[in-house]
Amino acid sequence: MSSQVATGNWVDRAEVALAAAGHKRGGARRAVIELLDGQTCALTAVEIEDALRAYGKSRRVSRASVYRILDELERLSLVQRVETGQAMVRYERVCGHAEHHHHLVCDSCGLVMPFSDEALERAIETLSERVPLAVSEHEIVLHGSCQDCAV
Repeated sequence: MSSQVATGNWVDRAEVALAAAGHKRGGARRAVIELLDGQTCALTAVEIEDALRAYGKSRRVSRASVYRILDELERLSLVQRVETGQAMVRYERVCGHAEHHHHLVCDSCGLVMPFSDEALERAIETLSERVPLAVSEHEIVLHGSCQDCAV
C-alpha cells in the first residue's frame, strides 16, 4: 500500500493515485469509485453494473468499463480481488486495518457477508510470528448455509 497517498478518505486516495498513474478523470470511473466507497463488502462486476444502473448511471458505465476500471484500481492496490469460490470474482476497496474484514459465503444462495473477529486477528498475528513467512495480508472465507437456507 505504499503507492497510496495518505489523504482523508478512500475516494480521495483513489483519485490521487489514478491521476499520478496518468489516468484522466472520467464520469464512469468516478461512479465506480463512489459506489465502491459506500460498500461494506465485496461485489462482482455485474453487481456493480446493476447498482450503477439502479442509481441512474447505467448509460455512462458499461460492463466493459466496470471491468477496465476494476483492473486499473487493482493494479494500483486500491481494490482487491476476493476469491469466494463462486463462479465470479468479487472486488472490494482496500482500506486500513480498522475496516479489515473476512467473508461468510452461503453455498446455497450465494450470499456473501462480511465478518470481523478480534480473537481471530490475534490468532493470525500469533501464528504469523511462528511461520517462515513475513505475512503481509490474509483473507478468511468461511463457507456454509445462511440462516434462511439452513432452515
